[in-house]
Amino acid sequence: MLLTVLAYAMIAVFMYVVMTKKMSPLSSLVMIPLIFTIIAFLTGSADITADASFVDSLGGEKLANNLTAIGPMVMYGISQTAKTGIMLLFAILYFSIMLDTGLFDPITEKMIRFAKGDPMKVLMATAIVAAAVSMNGDGTTTTLIVVSAFLPIYQKLNMKVMNLGVLIILQNTIMNLLPWGGPTARAMSVLNVGSEILAYLAPGMILSLLYVIFYVAPSMGRKERKRLGITNLTEEELLKLTTISDPEKEAIRRPQFFIFNGLLTILLIAWLVAGSFISAIEVPSLLLFAVGTILALMVNYPNLKDQSKRIGDNAGDAVQVVILVFAAGIFMGLFQGSGMANALAQSFTTIIPKQLAGFWGIIIALISAPGTFFLSNDGFYYGIMPVLAQAGARYGFDNMSMALASLMGQAFHLLSPLVAFIYLLLRLTGLDMGEWQRTAGKYALVIFIIFVVTIILMGHMPVYIPQ
Repeated sequence: MLLTVLAYAMIAVFMYVVMTKKMSPLSSLVMIPLIFTIIAFLTGSADITADASFVDSLGGEKLANNLTAIGPMVMYGISQTAKTGIMLLFAILYFSIMLDTGLFDPITEKMIRFAKGDPMKVLMATAIVAAAVSMNGDGTTTTLIVVSAFLPIYQKLNMKVMNLGVLIILQNTIMNLLPWGGPTARAMSVLNVGSEILAYLAPGMILSLLYVIFYVAPSMGRKERKRLGITNLTEEELLKLTTISDPEKEAIRRPQFFIFNGLLTILLIAWLVAGSFISAIEVPSLLLFAVGTILALMVNYPNLKDQSKRIGDNAGDAVQVVILVFAAGIFMGLFQGSGMANALAQSFTTIIPKQLAGFWGIIIALISAPGTFFLSNDGFYYGIMPVLAQAGARYGFDNMSMALASLMGQAFHLLSPLVAFIYLLLRLTGLDMGEWQRTAGKYALVIFIIFVVTIILMGHMPVYIPQ
């Protein structure tokens, strides 16, 4: 009981200090779970055997249920995010180098000329491109590509960068339900359902995409038009917007290698996407970006001093993101290893009155929102869903309806501070996490409603089963 109280209290304190900016994300990701884990051990409520994945990671090693277990918990959590952290390091360096070479300058120029001072066109284009790029299911790739292409446009037209960050996360949220995106594959494996689940999800996904492209983006566009107006830019003004005036930036541009850089980037992205479908050519993304970064440096900046300079100038952004990814790993390791995550999961099944058992599908959909926000997808689908699905079976709900219901909360999942790539998005755009979460959250709520209403109307999840 006490462990459950500590779990809820930890989440409440964590969200409070982040949303009110009392602590930085880095400090709160490490210190809040550490303090509550220490309290759990000192009160004797911690249970290091509760999380099966943590126990398996020990490889048979026996740990005492005391403060000495904190070290292995932290290492377990970091091991879960290490691959992502290393991949992000090379991915950020790669796209930063591509920005230095001027690879995205032609795209920026064409978009500025297309918009001609109309922010509505830029926002619509952002939503469409973000949806298209998100088809690979990888938030890191989507963020790097879309931000690299559009951030200079937003800055040059004095548009709100918040809109860019919100549109990217909304479109990636929707496309993340594709089977190769992660959560759907987990739901399919845990609940033993077939690929037909995608056909059941598709109507809600399509409606949500249309909602973002034809309502959210235009709504933002109208506000930006009101704030900035529609400026019919002259050729001279367009030229000024698209001309680099900083001599240092001009010096590191490499227009002579534009074709090489373009082909290399296309190859990297194509390989990432194709590897999701064809296992024979699947290569770890961190290796692809590592090789891509090295090739980009060798060709564009053959002088060793220039290579060191490019790495040094861009390493700051990469390190800022990577340390947050590792901090998120520490959070997960302590939360799961101490047993708080399991206690939270068990509480979900006990706080629901049995009189509401007939509404179990809707209840699971509602639980999946905080469940996938405060827990990793692995923690929720492998730790919580088997318990919830067993209860659902007793109430007459089949595995398909349970799988669909469990995926509804994905509308909010990518707003979670436990999602690694959002720190990349926030770092590149300079947005505050709390403000970004609040702004995107109101649109994510509508997407959640669209998801739930669609699967109910299509008959894939019963609203109520008489008990």
